Amino acid sequence: MERKIRVLVIDDSAFMRRIIRQMLESHHDIEVVGTARDGMEGVEMALELEPDVITMDIEMPRMNGLDATQMIMEKSPRPIIMLSSLTTEGAKATFDALDRGAVDYVSKNLVSSALDVMKVEKELVDKIRAVAGRRLFITQPRETRPEEVRLSMTRSFTHSIGMVIIGASTGGPKALQMILPHIPRNVQTSFLVVIHMPGAFTGAFAERLDSLCQLHVKEAENGEKVSPGKILVSPGGVQTMLKKRRGFEVYVEIGNGDPGILYKPSIDISMTTAAMCYLGRSMGVILTGMGSDGKEGMRVIKEKGGRTIAQDEATSTVFGMPKAVIEAGLADKVVPLEKMALEIINML
Repeated sequence: MERKIRVLVIDDSAFMRRIIRQMLESHHDIEVVGTARDGMEGVEMALELEPDVITMDIEMPRMNGLDATQMIMEKSPRPIIMLSSLTTEGAKATFDALDRGAVDYVSKNLVSSALDVMKVEKELVDKIRAVAGRRLFITQPRETRPEEVRLSMTRSFTHSIGMVIIGASTGGPKALQMILPHIPRNVQTSFLVVIHMPGAFTGAFAERLDSLCQLHVKEAENGEKVSPGKILVSPGGVQTMLKKRRGFEVYVEIGNGDPGILYKPSIDISMTTAAMCYLGRSMGVILTGMGSDGKEGMRVIKEKGGRTIAQDEATSTVFGMPKAVIEAGLADKVVPLEKMALEIINML
C-alpha cells in the first residue's frame, strides 16, 4: 500500500482548519495528521508528529506563522507552504516567510466562488505533492567577497547578450534573491523576470528585489521601453510580451493573451517574444518550478541563436521546469543555484 503524504495544518481559524482538512483528505494520497490553532502549538506538533508537509497561516495569536516557520526550520526542517491573503501586506509577510525557510505559498481566498475554491484546492494539493519528500536545499544569500566586487565592477563586458529572461515558479522568490543581487551595476544588459505569482504580489516582489540588487528593479508597465541595466518583473495575472518599434527599440506590451493559456504570466510567451526581438542575443534561464512552462520558450531562444541555462536538480525546490528543459536537450548549461549568478555573468 502506497504511503500517504502526512500533512500538518496550522491555522487559528476553526473554519479554515476544517475546510483545509476536507480539501486534503478528499485525495487518497494525503492524510492530515494534525491541526494546530496557533504557531506555538504548531511548532510542538511539528516536532512530535514529524509531518511530510506543513500548511501555515501567517496571522495567529501567541506565535505568528513567521516565527513558527523560523523555529520549525531551525529545529526540524521540512517543507512549509504558507497560506496567504492576496493583499500587499499579505505579499510582504509571505516573502518574509520564504526568507525564513518556507518553500512556497497559496492564496487562501476561500470565501468567493466555488470555482475559486476549486482552484485553491488544486494549487494546494499540487504543491503538497510536489514538495513532499524533496530534500530541502537550505539557501543562505552568498556573501560577496571584496575581491569579487572589485572584479565585477572593473570587468569589461562584451554584452553579446542584450536580454536575459529568467523564468521561475515554486521556490523562485528565494532563488531569485540569491541570484539577482550579485549582478553587478556596470552590466549593460536588460533583464526580464517572469515568475508564476498573483498580480497582488509582483509589485511588492519587485520592490523587495530593488532593495537587494545593484541594478534597478521594477514591475513592468505596458508601453515601457526596455533599457539596459534594469530588471523588469512581469506583472501577475497578465501576459508580458516584448515588441520592437522603429526597427530597434524594444518595449513592453502587456495584455490578457489567450484565455486558454494556464499561466499568467507565461514564461513561454515572454521568452518567445524576447527571442524574436533579440535575434541571437537573448539568454534564457529556467529556475525551480512545477510543470514545463518555459520549455518551448527556451527552444525558440536556442533556434534563434541565443543561450540557455537550467538550474540543477539538487538545488531546485521542485525540479519540474528545469527537468523539462534538460530532458528536451535545450540547456546549454545545467548549474547549481549558488553558481547561477556567476554563470549568467560569464555568458554575457
